[in-house]
Amino acid sequence: MTVAYDVVIVGGGHNGLVAAGYLGRAGLRVLVLERLGHPGGAAVSERAFAGVDARLSRYSYLVSLLPRRILADLGVRVELRRRRISSYTPWERDGRVGGLLVDGGDERRTAESFRELTGGEREFAAWREFYGMTGRVAERVFPSLTEPLPSRAELRARVDDPVAWAELFERPLGEALERRFADDVVRGVVLTDALIGTFSHAHDPSLRQNRCFLYHVVGGGTGDWDVPVGGMGAVTGALAEAALAGGAELRTGCEVVAVDPGGAEGPAEVGYLDADGVQRRVGARWVLCNAAPVELERLLGGAGGGERPEGAQLKVNMLLRRLPRLRDGAVDVRDAFGGTFHVAESYRELEGAYREAAAGRLPSPAPSEIYCHSLADRSILGPGVPEGTQTLTLFGLQVPARLFAGDPEGVREAALAGVLGALDGVLAEPLADCLAVDAEGRPCLEVRGPLDLEADLRLPGGNIFHRDLAFPFAGEGPDAGRWGVGTGRPRVLVCGAGAVRGGGVSGIPGHNAAMAVLGR
Repeated sequence: MTVAYDVVIVGGGHNGLVAAGYLGRAGLRVLVLERLGHPGGAAVSERAFAGVDARLSRYSYLVSLLPRRILADLGVRVELRRRRISSYTPWERDGRVGGLLVDGGDERRTAESFRELTGGEREFAAWREFYGMTGRVAERVFPSLTEPLPSRAELRARVDDPVAWAELFERPLGEALERRFADDVVRGVVLTDALIGTFSHAHDPSLRQNRCFLYHVVGGGTGDWDVPVGGMGAVTGALAEAALAGGAELRTGCEVVAVDPGGAEGPAEVGYLDADGVQRRVGARWVLCNAAPVELERLLGGAGGGERPEGAQLKVNMLLRRLPRLRDGAVDVRDAFGGTFHVAESYRELEGAYREAAAGRLPSPAPSEIYCHSLADRSILGPGVPEGTQTLTLFGLQVPARLFAGDPEGVREAALAGVLGALDGVLAEPLADCLAVDAEGRPCLEVRGPLDLEADLRLPGGNIFHRDLAFPFAGEGPDAGRWGVGTGRPRVLVCGAGAVRGGGVSGIPGHNAAMAVLGR
């Protein structure tokens, strides 16, 4: 077969677009094949509600791991806006109602909030010490994510902190949390970052929770999670423009159905259905796959080898006429929803939710965290949207795909009722009273479980990371190679979240796959 392209990229999500941008600028002939009718994958903005001009970040919604260096290299201009409020966690004790507010712009206010919860100074001091440690780890680890893959020993030397290495890389995270913190709510706030889309618990010996936690605290060298102004679609739209400007060709509506890896001398081949449903094949020196590793194995002619990944999240997108009132009347509702709003996420509640889900039941109370994009960025709301309207994104934890297998629609509705019921428990009014309605009079609310994500985005088991996250050093993937993107087939590389340093909206696997190609 004639080699029409140097590189064919399977999937036009953000990582595929980053790889295309680098490779096109280097003068290579690049083709990106995207199954959906638009690029962006899970990082898109869409009008989810009929007749309502609100562009919601439908799946991915915040940015932390995307290096500014990648944006600069590709000439991409997007604004990532820092949130002043980190989090708010409602609590109730001995008849008292309050909330733990972490204000990144006012340390004294945060200290007072800890004092109100715990009655003393110890817990806030432990908080500062712990996140001082993770901040130093972030400063040292984050730059390594776009460098050749270090060995375990090299990364440990780079971290240069035996206590941090033991707590984050070697021992279950729960040991550190129970040693450092005494308060159940504080422990839970920390643990949530270890459970995003990950079905695990604090003492999981596999350290699955540690890996998830690490990727949530190292982004940008600070661990901050920023708001993409204009929504996620603004980020991937700019990346698509950069790829096209660099000379890459982008075809949407084209589903890849087979990959022939070629050999040491012969080219690889990609079979796909074009936008008209016509079967086509194209040859390339390299194939970069932005799909999950099990999907790549299926495209290579296998059965999707290896253990099938499993997601564990519920995503609820909402549009409100106004933000709801809280039982805690001491906090401004705009502050409470301005960061990450935690519901039923104390340490005991998170551990109890894991045990219930592991036993085959939806957890009760249902843990979740909530974020209001429109408080930080109203550009996603059109001029016809009434003043006071707000978006709300709810992300439910500890709801693995296995729970949905027998009755996806029924379990989805039950899971939705669970998270909204838990949220209503900390509100002074039912959330339903605040929901906006679409042009057909229906409440502006949509819910997506793990199996919906599998159907929508081809994420196996709804796993938002494509597979279990890996520690960012060598030995964490079969034949990962110098850049962590190898597959054991010399002409086929992974450029998506399934790479060793994948997961999140980062562009890092796309960058690293491009560097692997250019280096060869």
